Amino acid sequence: MADQVRAADVVAQRLYEAGCRHAFGMPGGEVLTIIDALQRAGLIFHLVKHENSGGFIGEGVHHVDGAPVVLVATVGPGLMNVVNVVANAEQDRVPMIVLTGCVDADEALSYTHQVLDHRAVLAPITKATFTLSAAEADTIADKAVAIATERRAGPVLIDVPIAVADAPCTSKGRRRVEEGAIAPYGADLQIAQLWLAEARRPVIIAGLDVLRDGSEEILRTFAERYGAPVITTYKAKGVLPEDHPLALGGAGLSPLADTHLLPLVAQADLILCVGYDPIEMRPGWREAWDPATQRVIDIQAVANRHYMHQSGLSFTCHTGAALAALSEVAQVGQTQTQTWPGGAVASVKTALANAFPHDDTWGPAAVIAEARAALPANTQASVDSGAHRILLSQMWGCPYPRALIQSSGLCTMGCAVPMAMGLALADPDRPAVSFVGDGGFLMVAGELTTAAEIGIKPIIIVFVDASLALIELKQRQRQLKNVAVDYPGKHDIAAISRAMGGAGVAVRSRPELRAAIEAALVADTFTVIAAEIDRGGYDGRI
Repeated sequence: MADQVRAADVVAQRLYEAGCRHAFGMPGGEVLTIIDALQRAGLIFHLVKHENSGGFIGEGVHHVDGAPVVLVATVGPGLMNVVNVVANAEQDRVPMIVLTGCVDADEALSYTHQVLDHRAVLAPITKATFTLSAAEADTIADKAVAIATERRAGPVLIDVPIAVADAPCTSKGRRRVEEGAIAPYGADLQIAQLWLAEARRPVIIAGLDVLRDGSEEILRTFAERYGAPVITTYKAKGVLPEDHPLALGGAGLSPLADTHLLPLVAQADLILCVGYDPIEMRPGWREAWDPATQRVIDIQAVANRHYMHQSGLSFTCHTGAALAALSEVAQVGQTQTQTWPGGAVASVKTALANAFPHDDTWGPAAVIAEARAALPANTQASVDSGAHRILLSQMWGCPYPRALIQSSGLCTMGCAVPMAMGLALADPDRPAVSFVGDGGFLMVAGELTTAAEIGIKPIIIVFVDASLALIELKQRQRQLKNVAVDYPGKHDIAAISRAMGGAGVAVRSRPELRAAIEAALVADTFTVIAAEIDRGGYDGRI
């Protein structure tokens, strides 16, 4: 016999079944029943200082436990505060359920205070929007979870009228049957197999969908078998451990890295795009090859509507199943294909290492190198947008997937600190470190009090040069006047941390940074390390 519960309880229970154990947001009168339902279902509701940061904390948790982010916002201004993080989830392919409270439809006909069309606001940056009804609460909840967690994941809104949240509801337990792993077949597969057998200079460009499909090990076996070097997007760093001879690291934003990677791609006689989502890539990767003269196989989660590149063969399917199907015709006992004569792959790997040296005395590269050396290999890292992100994404070696998380589709500032908080919350046994510029840090400094209240201990390393360094660099490159890129006042970043309940220290040398990190690893609270660097430290380095 079906249980009689509130409509909000049905939604909360479905989220729990989807693996969600945390929810983030700020309460308002319109969402009190939602919060109560989440707590009853077994989710911990975390009060944050801003809904935008709450979404990014949730994303950090997602990268550990794999469950959708649950973000709660009240009517009007609460909803408007989530726009940035929802857009980020859409462009960075993060599964997210946004729960908003809204005024009941009859009341909204004559009561206009704070009343907005929530669905219209978020429709352009979500995969779907729903208004909850008591009669079909289970259907709506299941559809929302299913859509949010599809192979190309993203955010879904459930707008919950006040009266509906409390309305009696009969849960029917409706659940969608999950699809199996779809593999390519037919004549195109036979052509792809032939291309692979004939390739002597194959290259793999791997993206986030490899992680979504859990295809890392299949990718590694495939790359080793066919001698194919692997270039990744930033989100896919670590799908092949970056100390592997075939791993060429992340690409996407560094013109310096591109000077070594793109010529290798131009030499390839077979390009395999495996779960590659070009939303992460810079303009230099637009039409980076010509499918009329190079053989290109695209293995993708969704059909190509971006037109950033084209291919000779295209399979919309599961990445691991596709790689397995491509390998099926190989003879039993076949050894690794001899590819890339003349040591071309090793030469590029060496050139990349030399392009991003680790031996600077001080400056942004020295901060990154010293932090990587001082922190344990299993450290979970996040990085904010800015010049430091481009440099760090090239220098920070990832021995496993999701060892470094960032906003690489939307590239929004202010994400790294809350992301690291989410990493620390979901996996307190591993160190979590955030790298952020002083501009991004100041956007979210108030959220440090949330870290203190929750009792988590992320390490936050701030590049302090009192400037929006990447924009200032672009300004100088265009020979424009210095306008609106510098912070004229001196901000005591370390003191801000101490005022918020954590430890704070300023450093200006490698030994000082090493000592600060060692202290932070054993501290009983979060630590902010203000690494004071000179202007222009990124010139010629990214």
